[in-house]
Amino acid sequence: MRVTVRLFARLRDIAGTAELARDLAPGAQATTVGDVWRQLAKEFPELAGYERSISSAVNADYARMDHVIRDGDEIAFLPPVSGG
Repeated sequence: MRVTVRLFARLRDIAGTAELARDLAPGAQATTVGDVWRQLAKEFPELAGYERSISSAVNADYARMDHVIRDGDEIAFLPPVSGG
């Protein structure tokens, strides 16, 4: 299964790119947004500190970390917005 991951703001800075393609294990059962996040956090350890504060979306609709993803989905991770 192949998905596209989009990262914004500080998350993009940490990973060094705004978009990543990820291949997940074939036949992966019930792979979730959270599973993809944890895979990214292993690759980019500095991301781990954002897990409790990020928002996520699947195919441009906000989604929870337990949302099951499908082949071809686009997953976006957004850090909290601050400023005034």
